[in-house]
Amino acid sequence: MRAPRLSCLFFSSIAASILVATPATADSIAPTGLERVLSLLVAERSGDYGIAALDLRDGSTASVRGDTPFPMASTVKIAIAAAYLADVDQGRRTLGDMIVGRPAAKVMELMIVHSDNQATDQLLAALGGPVAIQQWLSSHRITGIRMDRTIAQLLRERGHLADSKDVATPIAMVTLLNKLDNGTVLAAQSRQFLLELMSRCQTGTRRIRALLPAGTRVEDKTGTLDGITNDVGFITMPDGRRVAIVVFARGGRDRQPVIAEVSRAIYDYFADSARNALALFMQMR
Repeated sequence: MRAPRLSCLFFSSIAASILVATPATADSIAPTGLERVLSLLVAERSGDYGIAALDLRDGSTASVRGDTPFPMASTVKIAIAAAYLADVDQGRRTLGDMIVGRPAAKVMELMIVHSDNQATDQLLAALGGPVAIQQWLSSHRITGIRMDRTIAQLLRERGHLADSKDVATPIAMVTLLNKLDNGTVLAAQSRQFLLELMSRCQTGTRRIRALLPAGTRVEDKTGTLDGITNDVGFITMPDGRRVAIVVFARGGRDRQPVIAEVSRAIYDYFADSARNALALFMQMR
C-alpha cells in the first residue's frame, strides 16, 4: 500500500523542482529555443540588434549578440540613478538633498520617468561626472559598460551608429539589472523607489510595453539617439516570475515595432514555460 504514495511523492517532487525558484547563477543554461526564435525574428529585419533576457528566478539567460557593444543612449540613466541611491543607502546623500533648486527625488523622477536630459546632467554633476559612474560600476564588478560623456556632450556629437564611447553589451546591461533587482547594489527601499519610477516611464509606450497583454507590469528605461532605439527593464509574468530584458537597436527601419515584437516573443516563451510546467504537474498528480 505504500508504493503508490511513494510514487506520488516522487513525481510531486519533480514537478516542484520545475515550479520552485532556484538561485540564479552565471552558469545557468541558456534557453536555446528562445535564442533561435529571437535570432530568426531580427534576421528578417533591417538594422542591428543586441538582445538579452534573464530569468531572475533561475538565472537562465538568452542572448543575441550579447557580447557586442551598443550605444546606451538614455538607458545609462539607470546606472546614474543607482549610483545616487547607493550613496543614499550609505548615508552620504538623501533624496531630499537640493540639486539646482529641486529635491534629488524630483530630479531623479524627471530623469527616469520623462528622460529629462538637463535633470540627468544635474544629478550627474552632483555625483562627480561620468568618471564617478564608471567607478561605481567597477566597484560592483559590472564590466562591459562604459560611460564617457555627459548627456549634453553626447548630444553635441555625431556618429552614434559607430560610437565606441558610452556603450554597453546586452549581457552587461542585463547584469546591471539583475544586481539592481536582487539587492546586491541597493537596499530594499532604494530598489523599490527606482522600480516605481521605471514603472511610470512615459517614453517607451511603443517598445517593450507595446504588445504585452494589458495589465502586464513593466519597469523600463528607454534610450534614443539618431539611428539608435533602446529599451531595457523588467517584465513580470502572470505567475509572478520576473524577467530582465535588454533590447538595443541601431540602424535600419521600424526599430520600435521590432523591440515590441522581441519583447512579446520573450514574454510568450516564459509564459508558455510556466503553463507547460503546470500542465506537467497536474499530469503527475
